[in-house]
Amino acid sequence: MNPIVEYLFSRKSVRAYTDWEIPEEAVRTILTAATQAPTAGNQQLYTILRVTDPERKHRLSVSCDNQPFIENAKLVLVFCADCLKWYDAYIEAGCSPRKPDVGDFLLAVCDANIAAQNAVTAAESLGIGSCYIGDILENVEIQREILGLPEYVFPAAMLVFGYPTEQQKARPKPERFDLKYVVQENSYRELTGAELREMFAGRTGGRSFEDWIAAFCARKYESGFSREMSRSVRKALESFQQE
Repeated sequence: MNPIVEYLFSRKSVRAYTDWEIPEEAVRTILTAATQAPTAGNQQLYTILRVTDPERKHRLSVSCDNQPFIENAKLVLVFCADCLKWYDAYIEAGCSPRKPDVGDFLLAVCDANIAAQNAVTAAESLGIGSCYIGDILENVEIQREILGLPEYVFPAAMLVFGYPTEQQKARPKPERFDLKYVVQENSYRELTGAELREMFAGRTGGRSFEDWIAAFCARKYESGFSREMSRSVRKALESFQQE
């Protein structure tokens, strides 16, 4: 197995870091790797915010579900889907462009997340751990204020980085679903009930399928933060709705 594939297989979320600072050369490598990611029409429809201000880091740790490890991370990056930069360029060039629409929003979110994953892989190759912070999609009004985000710019992904502690290194990576439940050929086929039960076999910690799924549904899918995430995304989309 080549080193890149090994990094992809071994990488896991890291939420506890040593006191080691990340060298600026490594930060630049991570950021440059991010910008080398695939991008729609070579537009790079994103802006990466490096958050270094302690107060902003603290506020993000609070707004993102009160997670102190965000504040303690040695590198904090917010990948913003940015539909404003090119729109401003069109205006600057004397064009009469339409306002950014939902398709542009989706392309920008994809661009931002692909760039983020490049950063993750580059960091892993340097021995630097990372963790995606999905809570950046919540509390959109607060996140916009903390980060100074204008209309048509949306925080699509947030990553925190640091050198993992020994405990984090030793922690096993959660098992992923077998390929047969994830990969299909040519067209989509809905999994049967029996296949779904088989897919979750070994994941329920001795509990029944029904009990484990019901608990997960209540804790994640029906949770307040999940509903807030949907509200925030709908709110962000309002400016992209064309009449």
